Amino acid sequence: MTDGSPEEQIQNAELDQTPELLELYTQFASHHLSPLWTQTSDVLSVHPRSKAVPFVWRWNELYPLAERSGELVPVGRGGERRAIALANPGLGGAPYATTTLWAAIQYLGPHETAPEHRHSQNAFRFVVEGEGVWTVVNGDPVAMRRGDFLLTPGWNFHGHHNDTDRPMAWLDGLDVPFASSIDIGFFEFGSERVTDEASPALSRAERLWAYPGLRPLSGLGETQNSPIHAYRWEYTDQALTEQLALEDEGFPATFGPGHAGIRYSNPTTGGDVMPTIRAEFHRLRAGTSTPTTNEVGSSVWQVFDGSGAMVVDGERRELDRGDVVVVPSWISWSIEAESQLDLFRFSDAPVIERLGFARTRVEHTR
Repeated sequence: MTDGSPEEQIQNAELDQTPELLELYTQFASHHLSPLWTQTSDVLSVHPRSKAVPFVWRWNELYPLAERSGELVPVGRGGERRAIALANPGLGGAPYATTTLWAAIQYLGPHETAPEHRHSQNAFRFVVEGEGVWTVVNGDPVAMRRGDFLLTPGWNFHGHHNDTDRPMAWLDGLDVPFASSIDIGFFEFGSERVTDEASPALSRAERLWAYPGLRPLSGLGETQNSPIHAYRWEYTDQALTEQLALEDEGFPATFGPGHAGIRYSNPTTGGDVMPTIRAEFHRLRAGTSTPTTNEVGSSVWQVFDGSGAMVVDGERRELDRGDVVVVPSWISWSIEAESQLDLFRFSDAPVIERLGFARTRVEHTR
């Protein structure tokens, strides 16, 4: 019987470096070959070991940098977007939040327009503060306001225009790293401005689709992406409020004690809003904490309101409004709410689940 952990067994299996063996390795290299027995701990790890590391970006640092970029960097064709990617310190300078997810703060100044384009990668916007920008998705102007979650699925033309005298910033999320790893990216320029500069309160997609439990007979087929361009904060807020109210009344409604949560869904399938990105919103009562959890797959959280902390990989990180936290695959996390704490979350869960790799471990305290 062999003693020791799998890692120790792998280390113990290393061969003596004889001249003959070194010559064999030289021949392997010259033929672009790599023997498994020299790299087993990397190829076959005991559990996921992401190159990405847990990290927190502070909103009170992000926003001033975005604001300064607005003063110095024009938005327009070429640069396309004044978007500042969150670059995970573990990924060697790549502009990725995790190995599968891209996140950025995008900033649009007063009366600016970001020209239209489209790409294979799926994208969304989440607004922590402000209003006055319309994102135009395939010619449909969609108002962006605090708390709104807005979709730009892959290969949809989209641009943005600010109709006000005030700047606005928001969180962008895309599946860029995943798309890059499997080589599926296409990109195409669109209109120099936007195809519709109107600023309606409701987009055409919302007028057709955004009625809870009601589906138009003109759209009974399933769609890969949700046909709803905007999930409005007032409905998210009300859903979370009612979950906690039902809990107070003794009915099962919450995700955990004092922990309300919703998943944004595609009304044509009941599944995720896009095939590569899952989006959720969580609300914790003051004083509530969640169990420590490990999950296969990466996630990015943004504090919408309130204060508290996340314990990520054993390290407690204080959080305030707007802060962004990245949790790589299989890194432990838990949340502690000081005040009522509202958090937006997106992840690569649809990909992980569809491929059959999903696994979760939850540590329940007694």
